[in-house]
Amino acid sequence: MLKEDSDKTISSVGRAGLIRHIAGVSAYRSERVEHGIGDDAAVLHANESKYGLLSSETLVEGVEFDLSFMPFHQVGAKAVTAGVSDIYAMNGQPHAVLINLGVPNRITRDMIDELYKGIAMACSDYGCQLSGGDLTGSHNAMIISVTAYGDVEKEKIIYNSGAKVDDAVCVTGDLGSALAGLKVLLREKRHWEESEDPVMQPDLTEWDYIVKRQLVPIARRDMISLFRQNEIRPTSMIDVSQGLLHDLQRVLTSSQKGAYLYQSALPIDLQTRKVADEMQEDVDKYALYGGEDFELLFTLPEKDAGRLAELSREFSVIGKITGKPGQVEMQTAEGDVIVFGDETG
Repeated sequence: MLKEDSDKTISSVGRAGLIRHIAGVSAYRSERVEHGIGDDAAVLHANESKYGLLSSETLVEGVEFDLSFMPFHQVGAKAVTAGVSDIYAMNGQPHAVLINLGVPNRITRDMIDELYKGIAMACSDYGCQLSGGDLTGSHNAMIISVTAYGDVEKEKIIYNSGAKVDDAVCVTGDLGSALAGLKVLLREKRHWEESEDPVMQPDLTEWDYIVKRQLVPIARRDMISLFRQNEIRPTSMIDVSQGLLHDLQRVLTSSQKGAYLYQSALPIDLQTRKVADEMQEDVDKYALYGGEDFELLFTLPEKDAGRLAELSREFSVIGKITGKPGQVEMQTAEGDVIVFGDETG
C-alpha cells in the first residue's frame, strides 16, 4: 500500500471504498462460499438446490438509534428488520437471527426485556427464529449487532449485478420518509431539552406515518411473496438502507450500467413534503439521500414491470437502465438533466 493511501481518513475513503479495501484483505477462499463481500448478503452453498444467505447489521446508540425518543422494543424490532431486509433483497427467506449486545451499566434488566420483546415480535412477523448471540459490556453507547440467516433457491437468487440496458428502475413504497421522521423527532427532542420539562409529551399525531417509518420500519416481505407467487424475477435488487442514490450506484457499479431517473416519478409521501417545506429544505434530497427506508430498489424488463403494475400499486417506476457505466442522470420537472457523481465513494 502506498503511504498516501494508508494515511487516508475513513471519511475521505467513504463507506463503500472502505468495504472494497477490506474485501481485498483476505486471500483465502472457501469452496462453500459462492459469493462473498459486495452484495446484500454472503451466498453459501447449502445443498444442491439452495444457497444459504448470511448478513449482519450493527446499530449503535447515538448513530442508528436514540433512546431519548425510541423505546427499547422498537430498537429491537428495527434491528431485526435491518437484518432480514438484506435477505429479502437477495430474493430469499430469513430463518434465523443472532443478536449480539454491547450493554453499558446504566441499562437495566427491564430495558433488556423490552428490547427482546421487540426482537421477538419482529421475528414472529418475519417468520424467523431468535437462535442465539453474545452479550458483552460497553463503556458508553449501547451496541446491537444482528446476524440474519436465510436461504433461496439457486435459480431464484437475485444479485446487485444483473441490471440490463432498458430495464425499468423500480422502488417499493415511498422514499425519504424515515429521514423526515428523524428530523421531526430531533426537532421535538430539542424543544424538550429547551423546555426543561421532564414529562413533556409532544403531539406527533400530524406526523404519525413518517415517525413510524423512522422508529418501526418494515422490511418488504410482501413484495418478495408477490414476486414468487407471480413468477416475476427482478434482474437486480437491493434494499434502500443508505439512500436511493447510494444504493442505486451499488447496483450500477456491479452491473456496469448507468441509470436515467425522472424527478417527477420519485415516490414521496405528503407528510415528508410538509416536513421539508416547514424546514425549508429540498424534499428531493430526502428521497435521494435519506437512508433507512428499507424499501426494495429493483430492475425489471419493461414487460415485467407492466405486468407487476397490474398486480400491485406498492411500487413505482422511477427510471430506466442505460449503457453509461456508473452514471446517474435525472430529468427534472422542468426538463433539465442533472448528472450525479458516484455516491458510493
